[in-house]
Amino acid sequence: MAEKKEKIDSEKSAKTEKKVVVPEKFKDLVEKIEKLSVLDLAELVKILEKKFGVTAQAQVVAAPTAVTGAEGAAPAAEEKTVFNIELKEVGDKKIEVIKVVRDVTGKGLKEAKDLVDAAASSPQMVKENAKKEEAEEIKKKLETAGAKVELK
Repeated sequence: MAEKKEKIDSEKSAKTEKKVVVPEKFKDLVEKIEKLSVLDLAELVKILEKKFGVTAQAQVVAAPTAVTGAEGAAPAAEEKTVFNIELKEVGDKKIEVIKVVRDVTGKGLKEAKDLVDAAASSPQMVKENAKKEEAEEIKKKLETAGAKVELK
């Protein structure tokens, strides 16, 4: 009998811990969202992501640790996994750079040449949303060909 009472008490405490105070101005909205099915809620999230240009990904928060010295001076930035590759300068080996740009982008000779020529006056985007490994490989190829590249 005592075990049942403990179980009931623990369930009650778990329910009360989950209770969230909703401000009056959001009560109507929260009630409507509570009534949505999981599929409808997922669809709503997708629509809101597109509308506002955001993603509903869980934010990873690292637990603070005791750090001394230079490491403790600045908080650790979240490591980027996707990069845009920007051609800053062409260098002396223009033909080599054009070949690398063609290889990386899949563009034709004229498009690659135009991109490389335009980089002489202002930085040009070679590839967008490349994974870290791919971006570093492309950067290495372009720098080997004599170009100056920046990953953003």
